Amino acid sequence: MDRLSNTVRPYAWGSTTAIPELLGIAPTGEPQAEMWMGAHPGAPSRLTRAAGTGEAGPEQPLTDVIAADPERELGRATVEKFGPRLPFLLKLLAAGAPLSLQVHPDLAQAKQGYEDEERRSVPIDAPHRTYKDANHKPELICALTPFAGLCGFRRPTEAAEAMAALGVDSLKPYVDLLGAHPEEAALREVLTAILSADPTEMAETVNLAAAAAERLGGAHAPYARIAHHFPGDPGVIAAMLLNYVELQPGEALFLGAGVPHAYLDGLGVEIMANSDNVLRCGLTPKHIDVPELLRIVRFEATDPGVLRPEASPSGEELYETPVDEFRLSRFDLSPGAAPVDLTRGTPQILLCTGGAPKAGELGLTPGASVFVPAGEEVEVSGTGTLFRATVVA
Repeated sequence: MDRLSNTVRPYAWGSTTAIPELLGIAPTGEPQAEMWMGAHPGAPSRLTRAAGTGEAGPEQPLTDVIAADPERELGRATVEKFGPRLPFLLKLLAAGAPLSLQVHPDLAQAKQGYEDEERRSVPIDAPHRTYKDANHKPELICALTPFAGLCGFRRPTEAAEAMAALGVDSLKPYVDLLGAHPEEAALREVLTAILSADPTEMAETVNLAAAAAERLGGAHAPYARIAHHFPGDPGVIAAMLLNYVELQPGEALFLGAGVPHAYLDGLGVEIMANSDNVLRCGLTPKHIDVPELLRIVRFEATDPGVLRPEASPSGEELYETPVDEFRLSRFDLSPGAAPVDLTRGTPQILLCTGGAPKAGELGLTPGASVFVPAGEEVEVSGTGTLFRATVVA
């Protein structure tokens, strides 16, 4: 197996302290939003693999290692099912401010959208480009600290009550719409109206709503905090259509295609299919493709579905999801316990989030990770918490 060296992405919404605290290093004062573990071409992990002589070779990207011999690194079943690349990306995600309100397409929508933009010769790096690849982007976030987010539409009547309580006259048309239609039509009509409103008028509505939410506090307090980071943004009002969720450490959310969501605050382990396809709904200065967004969003009220892991006799605690590109589980290793065999015929990344466990002979500290090629024997031992990322193949 190989110890990984990983890139930390300095997105503006990132916490300045959460990832440094986990790693046990001094903060730089700059946002440290995500630490990427995997073979995403934008920031692949790096490793130093011993040469045939036993001497350490030069550091190289995991993308190059996999490309040199996909079947050896990923296993034949993984390559046959997903192609010659690692199909997931594992992250430490540290939100100090809200991320953009967003949705992801399903696989058919991603392929169609990507092919359409390629046919129209939209540059891949154009600000108005929506589809960066032809893959879907299901994802799972597991809280390491208390973690706040928005996930899926709540019932229109609940959203109407929350808006009405603010006492803002310009919200009354949305309140009326939410109470006058079947759920799907109500949610679609109101989100369309919010995103299509005159920007100046909407900014005034948002500022009035934020002030009222600040006064009311309680269940309205999250929207005041969101507006503090994004004054005048229509996404503040759109956020009131969604379920507000607070995860405790160890709890998780699965975000499937078409489900609007945003992470607001906290540190977690995130895993996703290897894709960059994001359609934004608000809380961002970036391009919002309203017609395409409305085509992708699933307009249905849902329970956010907080996940808690299922324990097995081996001690593995699995977060069940309906996708094959990734499989995330957790091990809490106790003092004096027997080593646990994690050998598997698929590629794995092991991430330590607490304590000082060992993967084989490699000692790990919080934030350290290793890549285990398919079929390579590996035991974990010692004391601490390990997350295991792999695929279903």
